[in-house]
Amino acid sequence: MKRAMNSAEYINSTIFKNDRGVTIVLVVLLMFFLIFPLTVLVIDLSHLYFVRNELHNAADAGALAGARYLYNDDGTLVNVGANQIAFDAAVANKALSKSGLLAVDVNWNPGENSGADIDVQRGHWSFASKIFSANDSTAPVDLWNVSAAELDSDPNFINAVRVVARRQTFPATSFFAGIFGFNDFKLSVEAVAYIGFAGSIPPEDVDQPIAICRESILDAAGNYSCATGRMINSGGGTTHNTAAWTNFTQPCATATPPTMSPLVCGDGNPEFLNFGSGMGTVGGMQDNVYNDMRDCWMTTANLNNDSRGYPTEPWVLTLPVIECPANNPSPCSKLVGVVTLTVVWIKQSGTDPHWNDIPSQMRQPNNVMWQCSHGIDVESMTEAQRQECWGEFTDNFELNTADDTPVGDLSASDIQKTMFFLPECEAHEPTGTTGGQNFGVLARIPVLVK
Repeated sequence: MKRAMNSAEYINSTIFKNDRGVTIVLVVLLMFFLIFPLTVLVIDLSHLYFVRNELHNAADAGALAGARYLYNDDGTLVNVGANQIAFDAAVANKALSKSGLLAVDVNWNPGENSGADIDVQRGHWSFASKIFSANDSTAPVDLWNVSAAELDSDPNFINAVRVVARRQTFPATSFFAGIFGFNDFKLSVEAVAYIGFAGSIPPEDVDQPIAICRESILDAAGNYSCATGRMINSGGGTTHNTAAWTNFTQPCATATPPTMSPLVCGDGNPEFLNFGSGMGTVGGMQDNVYNDMRDCWMTTANLNNDSRGYPTEPWVLTLPVIECPANNPSPCSKLVGVVTLTVVWIKQSGTDPHWNDIPSQMRQPNNVMWQCSHGIDVESMTEAQRQECWGEFTDNFELNTADDTPVGDLSASDIQKTMFFLPECEAHEPTGTTGGQNFGVLARIPVLVK
């Protein structure tokens, strides 16, 4: 038979039941006060994240657009219009708001480039300090005979565009945080885009199937030098390889005359060339390709010629630059950049013991025509005069071998099958994507560095 509770037991039971009910209420209330603020925080933080992401897009787009046009088409001047291009690209973007999308704020007026409160600036980015310095200069800095460290520390080397995108006129509003006194948030995002040196090369941006050895165009300090050099191994004497033939293949395919000859006097590299990757190359003399190149120089390059059919002006070429350890190109040489140079002479493929295959006149980089002291009629000269004429030509253009031996000191057998070039030490049309080494050619496509 069930025992009846006494009065004390009844009272305790009733209290415990009431406690359990109070506890549930307290737990529910505590959960509400804990979860609601967290929910509010998550919603508002998510909103702010998306707003900030849109600001990033606007700043990035503006900086990249401005840097893309930081220089004029031929690379000779800094483009003051780059600021306007950057501004237009940035404000064309929108940032998320409660009601939809709002244009971002960019504090800039045409003509401005300096000042702490200016959001669009041209200037210099230093990788060593990770600092952008605004600079109004429109003059390009010489890229020759200077080290990468010197260029990196030179504030007059204009190489970047900075853009700040803001939400200040119309701050990012909160959904629930206003309950706690946070009604809106003023946000800003900064981006810096950098124009470096050409490393990757778009199709048809290099001219002939020749790759210059990096080692042959650098000075003793490792800087791109305006000293002259000589291309292609002559097969003897104190000369060295300063270049290789190439079929532009990546990944590397064996560079053979049948794969290279069709590229001579053609449209250049058929595919995009990526820096840091190997490219199909071969050193030494490839007679058929060399003869095709000489024919192109004499007949197809549309240069002014003398009465014998020899060019009287330099042949300007843009060529890829490769690594050649010990001046010896490998079958798959690493592509490291691009260079522009001028070919001033291409010797015939056979020996020339009587010095008939020589120039008597050639236009110089200063546009003044050099002329042999014995005149321009090579056929009427004596053999000794022709040899003297060759010496005058090589001295005038300061032609040297890779080991700095004057070309005029070489014998006739040492200079057969040889191209002679002068580095182009003027501003060149930017090309390719930023990422290569400094061989005097800036890239066309920038990269974000901040």
